[in-house]
Order: sequence, then C-alpha cells, then structure tokens
Amino acid sequence: MRLLIIFFLLTNVNSSIKENIEKLYHSKNNKFSVLIFTKTNGFVHGEAIKEGIKLITNIGKQNHFNVDHTNVSSFFIEENLKNYQSIIFLNTTLDVLNNDEEVFFKNFIQTGGGFVGVHSATDTEYEWEWYGKLVGAYFKNHPKIQKAKISTINKNHISTSHLNETWEIEEEWYNYKNINPEITVLLNLDESSYKGGENGKNHPITWFHEFEGGKSFYTGLGHKPETYNDERFIKLLTGGILYTLGTKN
Repeated sequence: MRLLIIFFLLTNVNSSIKENIEKLYHSKNNKFSVLIFTKTNGFVHGEAIKEGIKLITNIGKQNHFNVDHTNVSSFFIEENLKNYQSIIFLNTTLDVLNNDEEVFFKNFIQTGGGFVGVHSATDTEYEWEWYGKLVGAYFKNHPKIQKAKISTINKNHISTSHLNETWEIEEEWYNYKNINPEITVLLNLDESSYKGGENGKNHPITWFHEFEGGKSFYTGLGHKPETYNDERFIKLLTGGILYTLGTKN
C-alpha cells in the first residue's frame, strides 16, 4: 500500500511539473525550441513580459522554432530542459532558481545551450556568481525613463546589422556593475545624451559572448512595453535569439 502511495505522489509531482508549461507555438517541422522564463521575486514588468511573450512567439513563427513559456522554476529539470536549445530570461528579477535548479541550468549551458537575457535579467541571481558571468553584468541602478542615444559599435552581428550607427529610443537605462570583461559589446549608451549614466564612456547596453560551451546574448532594452513593437528592437531580439540557437553567427 505504501509503495502505491509513493508511486501516486511521484506521478503527480512529475505530471504537475510538465503542466507548468505553456506551449505558445509548435510545429513538427521545426528543429529548434526555446523556453521563455519569466519568474520574478522583485519588480514585476507585467506589461513588458506580456508584450515580450507575444513578440517572441511571433519571432518563433517567422523563424521556424517552437516557443514555450513558464514562470515556474521547478520546470528546470534535465528531463525538461533537454527539449530546448535556448532559454530566454524575460524580465526575471532577483532569486529565481534554487540550488538544484541552478545545477540543471548550468549543465544546460555547459552542454551547448543558449541563453538570452532581456532587461532585468541582470537584476537576477545576485548571489550566484556564475550566472552573473553568464548574463554579463549585474544591474546597479537606473535614472528616470528618458530618451538616449545608442551607438552601434558592432554591425557584423546578426542582431545589429540593420541598425544605424547612432539611433535614439526612450527606455529605462540601467547602470551596471561586475561587467564581465569577456563580453563582446554590440551597443553602447551615449551618456552625454541623457541624465543619470554612471558607467562612463564605455557603457554597454547590448552584448554577446560564448560562455562555458554555450552562447549568451543580453540586451538592456525591454522595460517599456512599447519597445516590443519597435522594429529595431524586434530585429535586435530576433538576431540575438538566432545567435544563441546556433543558426547564425
């Protein structure tokens, strides 16, 4: 009897973990799959997350990869993560993974998985140094929302090839700390064009790098819901995702 009860409980646990997934777009012809992860334990970018999920779903449809979504960290087990080629931390905040989940996610990256961080993905997992190196930096603070000029310093990447050398957009501009010196900066903020910048002349706002067997892409844009309807950002995020999937360089 006891064995039957244990089997029943384990079956229900595994079933509940699998149910903590929202399948947004799937086609049997697609070779790649991404997981959008939106767990928050701090500020909640509610509308931005909503718009981001919608945008990434559309990007998946247009570029032929499957898209799933979860905000439940217990989904992070090997059995589940092996179904994806890239995981997108969409405006996550603070501590979102426990110790076991961190091990599974780290193994995902080290076995060739991709990572995309959007905006407050740098406001996440401050106590986990490995994650800080993966995402590329940690959030320090930010001034009020305002327009700023961005310099495209690398147009050879799929995510930035469409951008002008200098362009302007209104966003919430993060200042960063513990910036990983190994990142390759794609976009740099011009601190002379707005008030409140604290990183100086070299103020990265979007970057990428290869990390411990995987590929990582991060952009600090994505606080404002309107950003997800800006064609420049749409192409930027599309390129970033495709880079981490390994379909483009």
